[in-house]
Amino acid sequence: QVQLVESGGGLVQAGASLRLSCAASGRTFGKYAMGWFRQAPGKEREIVATRSWGGSSTYYADSVKGRFTISRDNAKNTMYLQMNSLKPEDTAVYYCAADIDYNTILLLTPQYWGQGTQVTVSS
Repeated sequence: QVQLVESGGGLVQAGASLRLSCAASGRTFGKYAMGWFRQAPGKEREIVATRSWGGSSTYYADSVKGRFTISRDNAKNTMYLQMNSLKPEDTAVYYCAADIDYNTILLLTPQYWGQGTQVTVSS
């Protein structure tokens, strides 16, 4: 069983930066692929960034490439999403998720989800 808790969301102006954190329980955290997703009002949930457990595979949505960076610290059982040059269209609830199978991350069907953290970017 893995429990995920996001933090770091907030209200910022366009151009600002935020770092989201996802703290995971469980001693096998390092073996899980993880990802960040977001859902804006009236829209479907979408992938933001994903990372395989060993880091050999990463994926970024085109809309965030060059601005967002996904990383993890297995010693701290924590995953991060560094978000720079934020835009109003980045406004959404951001979720972290984890699964043993990286493919489920890419299919938006991972087993474990956090509760979400709100990110609001004003223009």
